[in-house]
Amino acid sequence: MSKPSQKMSSHRLSSEYRNAIISTKYDADLEKMPSKVHGSLQRQLKNRHVAMISIAGVIGVGIFLNTATALKNGGPLGLVLGFLTMGSVCWAVMVSLGEMISFLPLPGGHIKLAERFGNKALSFTMGWNYWYNWVILLPAELSASSIIINYWGKHIDALWISLCFLVVIVINMLGAGVYGEAEFIFASIKILTIVGLIILGFILDLGGGPSRDRIGFRYWRDPGLFVQYAGIAGSKGRFLGYWSVLTTAAFSFIGTEIVAIAAGEARNPRRNIPRAIRRVYIRIIVFYIGSVLVIALLVPSNHPGLNLKSKDASASPFVIAIREAGIKGLPGLINACLLTSAWSAASSDLYTASRALYGLAVVGNAPSIFAKTSVNGLPWVSVIFCSLFGSLAYMGVSNGSGKVFGWLANLTAICGMITWTGICFTYLRFYAGIKAQGIDRNTLPYASKLQPYAAYYGLCFTLVICLFSGWSVFLKDSWATDVFLTNYIPLLLFPVIYAGSRLYFKTPLVKANDMDFHGDVDQILAEETDEQPAKNKVEKIWRFLM
Repeated sequence: MSKPSQKMSSHRLSSEYRNAIISTKYDADLEKMPSKVHGSLQRQLKNRHVAMISIAGVIGVGIFLNTATALKNGGPLGLVLGFLTMGSVCWAVMVSLGEMISFLPLPGGHIKLAERFGNKALSFTMGWNYWYNWVILLPAELSASSIIINYWGKHIDALWISLCFLVVIVINMLGAGVYGEAEFIFASIKILTIVGLIILGFILDLGGGPSRDRIGFRYWRDPGLFVQYAGIAGSKGRFLGYWSVLTTAAFSFIGTEIVAIAAGEARNPRRNIPRAIRRVYIRIIVFYIGSVLVIALLVPSNHPGLNLKSKDASASPFVIAIREAGIKGLPGLINACLLTSAWSAASSDLYTASRALYGLAVVGNAPSIFAKTSVNGLPWVSVIFCSLFGSLAYMGVSNGSGKVFGWLANLTAICGMITWTGICFTYLRFYAGIKAQGIDRNTLPYASKLQPYAAYYGLCFTLVICLFSGWSVFLKDSWATDVFLTNYIPLLLFPVIYAGSRLYFKTPLVKANDMDFHGDVDQILAEETDEQPAKNKVEKIWRFLM
């Protein structure tokens, strides 16, 4: 009798996954034990929470405020093309992440998956880079909130930062359930604000404002489609203007992967995470591309209000456009809505940073004290520790919040690109393991037909952006130490930390045939619950949207 093949057939493996909940026996004692997969975290995030977090949870002031710098440097067409480019990269990263995290929705998200399909050194380095990214992004959003409040003429940065900081800490200390509800409310406000601004923008562009001035593509002719970056003439100057938008756009897109971190506290993740991933294109096309197109139509690239380097640069391009159109009262209301975006994004920053640190502690890559949780599953030590880094926002009191926001935006954009590079690399390892072990990808909860090419595209493009992120300092008479350091320190530290941890852990990359595609699957399936059928048409529409 021949020995059974080491490779399981795709049909047999698919059947095993579907029936694990039936075939696996659990006794009463095992059910009372802490979850092997989830540690002490509890699944408190509902489907609507995950949906809103994935669509708008981390849409912060990048799209509302940082687009000012992008328009000033790249011009209207450069702005749109830059965001289209980064949107395609974001989509490639998310379909790669979605396939992995839908299959294995583990606490720590892609950080844990990097260990499973890469090695411990990769997980260690990606984990600390990711944590660093979010604890730096927190003060960036707090600085931005100060910039927004300064629109009303009260330049008391320390007070505004403190008030916003307090809101963020309270939300996170109340647990994942409260965070989910708060994000649902904040994200709803953001969605209504963005959709309203896009509609209003097109109305104003077509002459529907008080002045009846039909703008059309006027600003695309004068001052022009592109900005000649740093006064460099010809196509070179126009291309550099477009390229300068990419880092700015990256800051706006960073955080889309938060759905992977939330997977560890999401209910029915194998059903809800794929739904969230499929909504990424809505966020990219409607919110980002629609917003920058409106900005490009309504605000000239040479408008003086687009300068964020002084304390007085306190209005977003949207507010500038509405004010120029002569609509009184509305700019202040819009600015108030933008302020809730800063609160929401900062709250997501602290949530993600604390869960990343918790995930590092659980696998032994951070001190075990950060894995300590309360009885309701709150990693309170991690939350408190990560919140301390929000105090970096107070640098804006002396240097100007706009300038500090620029520094922190550069840091987080590059860290985010490094994270995306790591996600794409991890997916390629995951893909190799799936192929080597004969697993049919069609049996997975989510799979994209464009793989592995989407992952290769995301990997290559994010690497190129990282390498050339600080290119502007090498232009003649353009050296800026702060720009150089904020763009290249994270990029230089990543390989150094990986090499050091690789020597310390002495663990090679796991071979494709040795990758674990079985562990934890039984328990993940055991925690899934049946979804009750919709009772009426309204509920059907709500479920379609959420």
